[in-house]
Amino acid sequence: MGSVVVDLSMSLDGFIAGPNDAPGNPLGDGGGRLFAWWTAGSERIGGDDRFRPPARSQAVVRESFDCGAIIAGRRWFDIAHGWGGHHPVGAPFFVLTHTPPERWVGPGTDGTVVTDGIESALEQARAVAGTRDVSVGAANVAQQYLRAGLLDEIRINLVPVLLGGGVRLLDNLEGHQFELQCTRVVESDGVTHLRYRVLR
Repeated sequence: MGSVVVDLSMSLDGFIAGPNDAPGNPLGDGGGRLFAWWTAGSERIGGDDRFRPPARSQAVVRESFDCGAIIAGRRWFDIAHGWGGHHPVGAPFFVLTHTPPERWVGPGTDGTVVTDGIESALEQARAVAGTRDVSVGAANVAQQYLRAGLLDEIRINLVPVLLGGGVRLLDNLEGHQFELQCTRVVESDGVTHLRYRVLR
């Protein structure tokens, strides 16, 4: 069985999207700078021609793309327009929601709706992921798994920019404290890849 991970690009002041993120402005104001490193190289990774990370980032990106399933919150799903029913990394995805979306999930897509909580979503995701990792995101869903003691790793692609506002990754953790062990630091062009194991 693989690990349960959150793997996101983040500004130095802790934001994974800028202010005013919405379906028409998916990364928020200024949030596009968090993903500039994804196109800074020459060799394509995955099926999307936009994914051309720098040479020193390629092993990290390949690892991210090797996840076996994705658990997404409804807000992230809506902002991404459900990835058109097929997530860019090519993995099946599970949408946590109380109100099922009308499209981009179900037959003919890679998406499944989960209405009965994070434990059910994880059980379903692990069933299809096998020995590969399950990736959770974005912020709210990652926070839920962390608070529940179900998150194994935090993988941050740290971008040297200060957004000053937006969506914080590690928010809403009042009353909870966590010890982390740094297991990897990879310096690359325009990004530093950090990997932490959540200690229990």
